[in-house]
Amino acid sequence: VQLQASGGGLVQAGGSVRLSCVVYGSINIMDRMAWYRQAPGLQRELVAEITSDSTTTYRDSVKGRVTIAKGNAKNTVYLKIDNLKPEDTAVYHCLAQSGPRDYWGQGTLVTVSS
Repeated sequence: VQLQASGGGLVQAGGSVRLSCVVYGSINIMDRMAWYRQAPGLQRELVAEITSDSTTTYRDSVKGRVTIAKGNAKNTVYLKIDNLKPEDTAVYHCLAQSGPRDYWGQGTLVTVSS
């Protein structure tokens, strides 16, 4: 199983970015997909998650600016961030969880310029 994240780049503050994550390989039961981010020198933190029944959870600091959604294609998840702030600069990683197993993607870098 491999996860491929894409969509990052250099964006001006106030702009938007849409990240994509595709899961390649077979996962019988996808319990949860999520986006985490890790800024330089900081710990990885959860940004948003979506469960198998499409229940979503967001980090308090991004609520109202971030939307996580499943794609029409199986095992695809998107993260849209609006009104980007410099503090959103980080490597964004996607996660697929199936039972006790976590599968991670390699990450995509989002850099927000002020």
